[in-house]
Amino acid sequence: MKSLNMKQSKVISLLKNKGIIRPRDLDTFKVSREMLRRLCQSGVVQRIGHGLYRLPIAPVSEHYSLAEVCASVPAGVVCLLSALRFHGLTTQAPHEVWIAVDTKGYVPKMVLPVRFVRFSGAAMTEGVEIHKVEGVKVKVYCPAKTVADCFKYRNKIGLDVALEALRESQRAGVCTVDELWHYAKICRVGVVMRPYMEALTI
Repeated sequence: MKSLNMKQSKVISLLKNKGIIRPRDLDTFKVSREMLRRLCQSGVVQRIGHGLYRLPIAPVSEHYSLAEVCASVPAGVVCLLSALRFHGLTTQAPHEVWIAVDTKGYVPKMVLPVRFVRFSGAAMTEGVEIHKVEGVKVKVYCPAKTVADCFKYRNKIGLDVALEALRESQRAGVCTVDELWHYAKICRVGVVMRPYMEALTI
């Protein structure tokens, strides 16, 4: 019984540190994955998705769904509407998590509502920030890259959303004009963004 309690403590400690864990996370601590099932049955641990576990008493932040999705898709990057929301650059409240994945990347089946968008080359790899959300490493495109992405995918999210993001990024001072131009070139939307950016500097 003492050994069992010690193993339970290891699992709970890991959950407190990481927020969300997968069964494979227990391997390093030489704890049986069966322990997670037992803790779920007893109500100590909560299963929140396929292969994802958390403590039921853990506080849930506004961006909890980002952590849950990114734990399942570690190669994905939070983008577009979800990235705008994360950076406080929109009044939109997306009902699904927008995630960028490589054109050849694996897309798993998700319980949560997720919108996958295929990115490639520098458009996929540039401008990525890493934030800790609920103990999970969450990749999010920086504000300037997100604004450029919004213009690139304006047919998906609406030009009005892209314009709002551009205005808010400058009002809040979260990125410079030079940074916007840099990512506009990467996303190949410099011609589209130019008149709107020039209007802001008048």
